[in-house]
Amino acid sequence: MPAHIQSGPTASITEFKRNPMALIGEEPLAVLNHNAPAFYAVPADLFDEIMDRLEDAELNALADARAGGEEVSVSLDEL
Repeated sequence: MPAHIQSGPTASITEFKRNPMALIGEEPLAVLNHNAPAFYAVPADLFDEIMDRLEDAELNALADARAGGEEVSVSLDEL
């Protein structure tokens, strides 16, 4: 069954094991096993951005869930 590859660059698992740092660039790398994606290697900067966006999405979902709820007044002196 053909698999859809979610990145531009690809490498075989053999190539990746030989020298992984030589293959990691600015975008995700699909590592293939028998011509199917086994996993994706993601550069650290991109991983940080993904995690930030997921955190923002979680906070937005929490805010949406609380929308229309009871308002609570708070002053800085009380904190």
